[in-house]
Amino acid sequence: MDLTFLVMWVGFILASYSVVGNDVIQTLGTFLTSNEKRVKWYVLWLFAASILCFTLIQGYVVNDIDYGRLDKFDLTALNFEWYYLLPPLVLLIITRFGIPVSTTFMVLTLFSLNKIPNDLSSMIGSVFDAEQKLGGMIQKSVMGYLIAFSSAIVIYVAVTRLTEKRFIDNPITDRNRKIWIVLQWFTTGFLWYQWLTQDLANIYIYLRGGTDLSPFSFFISLLVLVGLLAYIFHQKGGAVQNVVREKTNTADIRSATFIDLIYGIILYIFKYNYLSLFEAKLPMSTTWVFIGLLAGREIGIRLNLERRLSKAVTRMVFADLGKVFFGLLISVVLVFIIKLMAG
Repeated sequence: MDLTFLVMWVGFILASYSVVGNDVIQTLGTFLTSNEKRVKWYVLWLFAASILCFTLIQGYVVNDIDYGRLDKFDLTALNFEWYYLLPPLVLLIITRFGIPVSTTFMVLTLFSLNKIPNDLSSMIGSVFDAEQKLGGMIQKSVMGYLIAFSSAIVIYVAVTRLTEKRFIDNPITDRNRKIWIVLQWFTTGFLWYQWLTQDLANIYIYLRGGTDLSPFSFFISLLVLVGLLAYIFHQKGGAVQNVVREKTNTADIRSATFIDLIYGIILYIFKYNYLSLFEAKLPMSTTWVFIGLLAGREIGIRLNLERRLSKAVTRMVFADLGKVFFGLLISVVLVFIIKLMAG
């Protein structure tokens, strides 16, 4: 019995829920945190959903829903076996515990089985080989973390006294809030679009990149994503949102605006490969970039305001890093097990 159609759509739905519940909250986390007490959840959802629809429809019209991120994957002759449902299922379980996991590693590595060696020692070696697809994605993601981490430290050490300290000491006035609402929603829209063009590949890979979708099938896929996005907004982000809430002053719309702007710029740089370090179309983990940004920001703020790093801050930074490393380990081990099972 050919289960291709069933596995494709069930996998798409599971991946959609997993990615929306994990990566989306990291991208829109500060937007939610800074607005959840003043703006109805469905207003925030409508804003995010409108950009999602625009991005997807734009990609569908030009037959490039994944925005080139799946160009290196041969999906035309792919046979969808039952084990293709395992990564989004595992991701779903891990996300329920509030662990920010890279969906790039958890999902996309599964579709690189033909590029992974058959023996265990060679498998492990491919993790450290930048010429291999898996190794390349890992090294690009680690570089993203390091750039976001170091950039955030430098930026926040330089501007904290002009921004974060002032924000903490001077609560925003109603008049200024109107200005910052416009600024935040603009930067959030910019970030959200950058993220979507990076990570839609993690979802639509289950529909072979969406290149052969009929208008009706495309509409159903869009409806699934918009509906799941509404659920996550209604739940105020779920457990993963705590990664954002525990950071200094992220509930302040002014601080949230700066975070979104810096995050968006870093994704933009990697999207178009302005640093010429990796191929622009090679997928990367936006989760690692986000965690690196928050960690560097926290260190920069503490160094400027307190002139030292407390044990609590150090533990927080290493705990977040440990979570994404744990997610990477689970992803790689899962794919290797599947590879050995599939032969």
